[in-house]
Amino acid sequence: MILCVRFHVPPVAEGSAVGGTGGGCEAVLPALLAVLGGLTPVVQALPPDAALVDVRGAERYFGWNAAQLASVIRVRALAHCGVDCTIGAGPNPMLARMAARGARRGTTLVLPPDEVTEFLADKPVAALDGVGSATARTLCSYGLDSVGRVAAAPLATLQRIVGARSGRELHERALGIDRTPVVPNAAARSLGAERSFPRDELDPDRRRRALLSLAEELGARLRGTEQVCRSLTLTVRYADRSTTTRGRTLREPTAHSPALTALAYAIHESLGLQRARVRGVSLRAEGLMPARLASRQLTFDPADDRARRIEAVADRARARFGPAAIVSAATATGPGPAPADPVAAPGTLADAA
Repeated sequence: MILCVRFHVPPVAEGSAVGGTGGGCEAVLPALLAVLGGLTPVVQALPPDAALVDVRGAERYFGWNAAQLASVIRVRALAHCGVDCTIGAGPNPMLARMAARGARRGTTLVLPPDEVTEFLADKPVAALDGVGSATARTLCSYGLDSVGRVAAAPLATLQRIVGARSGRELHERALGIDRTPVVPNAAARSLGAERSFPRDELDPDRRRRALLSLAEELGARLRGTEQVCRSLTLTVRYADRSTTTRGRTLREPTAHSPALTALAYAIHESLGLQRARVRGVSLRAEGLMPARLASRQLTFDPADDRARRIEAVADRARARFGPAAIVSAATATGPGPAPADPVAAPGTLADAA
């Protein structure tokens, strides 16, 4: 059986130190993965808050079934990390993820192989992995609005609608077949962080300060793993629990905090949230790649060179004295607008150089 474990970590409050303890789920994800690794080495991280676990070997080794192993995982995650989790168990990764989505928070839902057909029959076709909104609309226009109807449709019909390869994959998934393996130590394709506000936030300067903190955290984590990102995605969560998500591509792959901050500010400005009641913001760096494979356009700008030197000094200080050793003035102070130069804020990072 495959387990899909979704961790429930409270979001970071606005104003927290960059990269400090309790910095969202991705900050404690390595410790949670270590908990899973105590049962089986076949663990695939799904940042920011989930993991796939192949427990077929653990079932034979410990003599426990999937439900018992899931109970052990929940207890250990609570004991070692103080984190509750929701777990779905199924014969393959797709079914495990669907079971996790269908489970009540803090519980385990096990999907036995002989109940797969019944479980999938009434699910909307968009619930299948790989079926986006456009494909779902196309299938619904042909009356194939549920997984059961897609499974009953001839393969040739599906291939005429969505293409030969996509039709074959769609047919298999509607039958509950997923050939995707659980890949341990798979490289993360994205990196994210989140900040929440204690009350409905109307002040754009406070939101900008939270974005500055997020960009600095992501930049430090990217540089710490010698990676760069190609794009950023901003998600804004409102008081009514609705969200808005926008993404943009960087001019060049980078882990430079000022570049990430500038793009985050630009995305935020494009949303036009003059009177929006915002409860939280999250920023995700996507399209990760090794920094050694990325090229950088030389600017011959003394200010940019100075900012990069400051950034390198700050990274070394954080590595030696802890993640909260150096923060920008805007994220360390109270109310007030974020500075135009988020790295060279007076009295903090600039003094480190």
